[in-house]
Amino acid sequence: MAVESAVHKSSELLKIDDAIFNQNFPHHGFKIAHQLCDEPEFRLERLIQLAQRMPENQVEYYSGKVGINQDPDKHPKNGLSIVETVRRIEECGSWMVLKNVQSDPDYGRLLRRVLDEIYGKLERGQLGPHFRNFHREEGFIFISSPNSITPYHLDEEHNFLAQIRGSKEISMWDPQDRTVLPEPQIEYMLQVYHGEGYHRNMEFKDEFQQRATVFPLTPGEALHFPVGAPHWVKNGPEVSISFSFTFRSEMSKRQAVVYFLNRKLRNRGLKPTPPGVSAMRDSMKYGAFQGSRLAGGILKKRQNKWT
Repeated sequence: MAVESAVHKSSELLKIDDAIFNQNFPHHGFKIAHQLCDEPEFRLERLIQLAQRMPENQVEYYSGKVGINQDPDKHPKNGLSIVETVRRIEECGSWMVLKNVQSDPDYGRLLRRVLDEIYGKLERGQLGPHFRNFHREEGFIFISSPNSITPYHLDEEHNFLAQIRGSKEISMWDPQDRTVLPEPQIEYMLQVYHGEGYHRNMEFKDEFQQRATVFPLTPGEALHFPVGAPHWVKNGPEVSISFSFTFRSEMSKRQAVVYFLNRKLRNRGLKPTPPGVSAMRDSMKYGAFQGSRLAGGILKKRQNKWT
């Protein structure tokens, strides 16, 4: 869902070092600075009002007293309402995310501002046509009790996480590290379509930790998460508020399509070439996928006409 563009006379919200950005985006984790902490949208009373306005299916909250390896089907509830969880976040030992906050006008405008600043960096860079067609622009606000845990998982989009209040420590892995993320697993996690039963949480093994890069995050700092980078999060001793701004690109879309087809090929006993190894094979797979979708759409229209 695209967020309506707007022109702003105010100063930049993100402070990005061009050299660091160009060297690391989109494949590595790195920090940028931001000036979001004083935005009124992140005051606790405003967040309580937002939680009251949001549909229940856009709010996910649990007890934050879980392990890195939490089974998503057994994630304990905290026994409170959505609003009461936010009000008592300092003491109730909980973890909460307000999803797709861009559906609210105030937060939609805020998301538009930060994404436009990121897009400006991309458009002036040398990343090429695969960083066009920005879509699925989404914002998430995380409100977490002291010392709560976000279990080991990965996400499918380009993601920047801005720390607004409190602190956290993020353990992140290279999405190309096949010791912790074998090719069949990343094909399943990042494929363009997911069936029933899919969840972003993954199995964590203690020996993985030594291969992680650990990023401490404090107010005024934001961290870039590469597409598909496994990570888990430990909050510091205060209430934590974070703002995640995410988007998809032509690159992430093409990658998801290739993983989808590679999973089908692997299920037939083949050993498909991972995305990024051969531009020609990636293009052939993407073209075949697009062609099959077009043919399927034409066939469906004809069937509807015949019936």
